[in-house]
Amino acid sequence: MDQARSILERAIGRGRNALSEHESKGFLRACGIPVTREIEVIERGGLRAALREIGFPLVMKASSHRLLHKSERGLVRIDIRNEAEAEAAFREIRSSMDEENGAVLVQEMIRGKRELMVGMTRDPQFGPCVMFGLGGIFTELIDDAVFRVAPLTLGDAREMMDTIRTTKILQAFRGQPPADREALAQILVALGEIGVRNESVREIDINPIKIRPDGTPVAVDALVAIGTPPDAGK
Repeated sequence: MDQARSILERAIGRGRNALSEHESKGFLRACGIPVTREIEVIERGGLRAALREIGFPLVMKASSHRLLHKSERGLVRIDIRNEAEAEAAFREIRSSMDEENGAVLVQEMIRGKRELMVGMTRDPQFGPCVMFGLGGIFTELIDDAVFRVAPLTLGDAREMMDTIRTTKILQAFRGQPPADREALAQILVALGEIGVRNESVREIDINPIKIRPDGTPVAVDALVAIGTPPDAGK
């Protein structure tokens, strides 16, 4: 948790209201939530080393705490399969960014077809609440999500998974094993703990969490919104 606290304090000290995707995943990883393997590359000279470590196929994205909707702005490239494609993607992303010193995220590509969404938000009345639902491109179309007030028990988390209308997505699917429900439950509990213990975390949006072909979940994209609590110092 020291690493997670350090990430928050550094960003808050700089007056920021959000972590970059890379920082968000570093924070979540330090809190026990599985995330993609990835490397943030600032200069072209570091690209080849990142490609060797992550391996193909991979995804490349713009990386900045100011970029909240990367796909809509054409700042994401998927299924990159060789060095030439990666170098072209790096040039295109960097040239399209408004950030003078913007970085590019080199990320492993997750093959899972099932996508979920989890998160944490602060309700004015109930405080930190954890969310679980269907994710990916169907998030707004189907609007299938449930909320529980934090902190959560593992039993609470399992009940959330059973409550969404599309709960069958967690079962065995097209020859793939069922989703690891216990791993998902632990993620939901961890999100609740983050909300209870860190008042400076205003919101967490993890969309999607993909289910790998072996059934294990991994956070593919994440955003952590931060800020000093309104009553801080009173």
